[in-house]
Amino acid sequence: MGLADRDYHRADRREPSGFFSQLTPVVKWLLIVNLGIYFLDVMMENPAGARPLREFGAFTIQSAVFQGRIWEFVTFQFLHGSIGHVFFNCVGLFFFGPWMERWWGARKFLIFYLLCGVAGGVFFTLLVLLGVLPGDNYHTPLVGASAGIYGILIGVAVVAPNLRVRLLIPPVELSMRQLALALMAISVGSILLKLGGNEGGEAGHLGGAILGYFLVRYPWLLGHLRDVEVIRPKLTSPRPISKLRPRSVIETEQDSAVDQILDKISREGFQSLTQEERDFLQKASNPK
Repeated sequence: MGLADRDYHRADRREPSGFFSQLTPVVKWLLIVNLGIYFLDVMMENPAGARPLREFGAFTIQSAVFQGRIWEFVTFQFLHGSIGHVFFNCVGLFFFGPWMERWWGARKFLIFYLLCGVAGGVFFTLLVLLGVLPGDNYHTPLVGASAGIYGILIGVAVVAPNLRVRLLIPPVELSMRQLALALMAISVGSILLKLGGNEGGEAGHLGGAILGYFLVRYPWLLGHLRDVEVIRPKLTSPRPISKLRPRSVIETEQDSAVDQILDKISREGFQSLTQEERDFLQKASNPK
C-alpha cells in the first residue's frame, strides 16, 4: 500500500481546522512575541516619545559594533516602527514561515530565522563601512523582522521555485522564483538609486536574503551532512482513493516504520533523514 492510500484522517485522529491550523510551533511563538513586544513597546512610551525597549534593543552600528552591545544583532529583530510594519512582517511570517519550519524542523528553523536577521544587521554595517550607504547611518536605528522573513522567502524560492503565490498588494499571481527576483531587484534598486528613503532597511533585507539562500542551498552549513540534496516537491496528479482491502503483517510493519520517519520529519525537518530513510520513504510512496 502506498503513502497516498494510508488512512491519515481516521475518525479517532482529529485534525485541527480553521484559519490558524497551518501554524507550526516556532512560527506561532514568533508571531506572539513580535506582536506582544510591539504593543508592550507602545504602552511603555513616555510623554517625551522615547521607548525604553527600543532604546535597549534597536540596532545601530555605533552601539552594536563599536560599543559592544552585540545583543542588538538579535533584539532588533523583535522591535518594529509602526503597526503597519509589524503587520506586514507577521503576514509574511504567517504564510511562508510554516513552509520553511516543516522543511528545516523546529530547532533548525529558529536558528535559520535568527541568523538571517543577524545577517541583515551585518550586511547593513558592511555597506555603511564600505561607503555604499552614507556615513551618517552609524547612528541610524535598525528595527524589524524583515531580514529573517526575507531569508524565509528566498529559502522557499530555492526549495520550491515554481510554487504559485497570490499577493495582496498588488493583487497578482507569481511563482516564488519571480517573487524572489522582484524583491531582490527592489532592494538593490532602492540602495543604488537612493529610492524610498529606507536604504538601510533594504540593506537588511538583502543581508537576510543572501544568507537564507546559502543556508537552504547548502543545508550542511547548519550541521547537516554534506551529501544532502535540496528536496523540491514534485507536481503530481491526485491519486484515486483505493478500495479497502485486507492488510498484511508486512504492510502494517511498513506503516509503522513510515510513521516513525514522518514523525522525525515533523520534529527535525526533511534534511534530517538519512539516505536509507529517504530510500525507504520513496519505496513506500510507490503503490504496489
